[in-house]
Amino acid sequence: MERGPAVFAAGVFLLFGAALLVWTGARAGRRAPVAEGVRPAVAVPLALLAGTGSLALGVWCLQRF
Repeated sequence: MERGPAVFAAGVFLLFGAALLVWTGARAGRRAPVAEGVRPAVAVPLALLAGTGSLALGVWCLQRF
């Protein structure tokens, strides 16, 4: 019974993390702002940390069931 929600949560975390990392890389590669009104020296590492954390949570959810 708990397998469905775990797989769904893992999919959401993995999709969000991958999309955030791709989007951040594309924006940083073009030297475009990653977050409105935030210096790139702060925004890029925080976005990378959030994307990596989301991927880690997705993997953790998959390992739990």
